Amino acid sequence: MASKTVILCGGMGTRIRDANEQIPKPLLPIGGRPIVWHIMKGYAEHGFKDFVLCLGYKSWLFKEFFLNYQAMSSDLVVNLDRPGAVEYLRGRNEDWRVTLVDTGEATMTGGRIAAVRRYLDDAEYVLVTYGDGVADINLQALLAFHRSHGRIATVTAVRPQARFGELEVADGARVTEFNEKSQVSSGLINAGFLVFDARRFWDYLPSEAATVLEVGPLQRLAKSGELMAFEHRGFWQPMDTLREYNLLNEMWAAGRAPWKIWHD
Repeated sequence: MASKTVILCGGMGTRIRDANEQIPKPLLPIGGRPIVWHIMKGYAEHGFKDFVLCLGYKSWLFKEFFLNYQAMSSDLVVNLDRPGAVEYLRGRNEDWRVTLVDTGEATMTGGRIAAVRRYLDDAEYVLVTYGDGVADINLQALLAFHRSHGRIATVTAVRPQARFGELEVADGARVTEFNEKSQVSSGLINAGFLVFDARRFWDYLPSEAATVLEVGPLQRLAKSGELMAFEHRGFWQPMDTLREYNLLNEMWAAGRAPWKIWHD
């Protein structure tokens, strides 16, 4: 059962610029580590370790982080008389495969996924999420739910304040309507953490850079009865504002980070 995990990391994060104007939002640190690292740790804990990161804004910073990951995570011995000779001591080295793809600064969410299709052709399932939100979702249960219903796509649904895409759900879990950024005060909303059937999803995803995943493809999947909702009643927190950034850091510092499902 081959799967790959796509993380959308290309946006400019304009609503959180007051946290740090120089760093893309997925690289903003929670407890000293980028939030995208926290997201990846959660996936890896559930056995999903093959990642494709869709980059855009300041893509080189992501490449620098992963190229230097072992050095930043280890004690080092640098032999100055032998250029390039470095000994890594007591290091952390994740068993992840990370494909870093520059998908363009102005590309929208759907366009970014379409741009990395060539790196996903050997996958049976594609897991997709945003690079700015953490949760304690059981991702194996999410994939099992997706496989059980046989539709093309599954979106994780939660019930916080309604600032994201509202989902109308009927027949247990089938999504009948998908409305982006609804202003209603209650209901299920899109939390990311999606799963797609890698063989059939591309029929719903135009390759244009302007394709917005939440406006076109997910709406069409819902109308055709091919989008299901996996309801998550545990912890989920996006990081769209400085207040939310501070909240996540406070939770981490206090040892109250529900998304930390891994052991150090």
